[in-house]
Amino acid sequence: MTTTNALHIVCPNCDAVNRVPAERLAEAPTCGKCQHALFNGAPTDLSAARFQKHIERSDLPVLVDFWAPWCGPCRTMAPFYAQAAQKLEPHVRVVKVDTEANQELAARYAIRSIPTLALFRNGREVARQPGAMDANSILAWVNQHR
Repeated sequence: MTTTNALHIVCPNCDAVNRVPAERLAEAPTCGKCQHALFNGAPTDLSAARFQKHIERSDLPVLVDFWAPWCGPCRTMAPFYAQAAQKLEPHVRVVKVDTEANQELAARYAIRSIPTLALFRNGREVARQPGAMDANSILAWVNQHR
């Protein structure tokens, strides 16, 4: 096995950085540290403390849903976001950030309305879309920008 095409994947469970050959992404890779699946087809909830590592250390694009529990459109979009996660993983890491619990993170990224989707690549935001969307719209938007 050659590691020249290995991707760095941050574990959604323990935040360890794993090296996974690109051609093996679809083979349900597990974390070398905690042995949990690196992809579970569901959004990963991230705190501010975990957020930076996931966007900076992952070689995959990271899709972030900035949301809050009191937000009606956020709750409406949540099942669509989960459906999109099933289709996007393992080629895109799909995460959620509760802006109520992580206000400093929402301020750092100037989140003015929720829900807001942001796509990060190599630690940098490459696209942003405010407002609730259905699963097909989320998929189309991500595929347009990744």
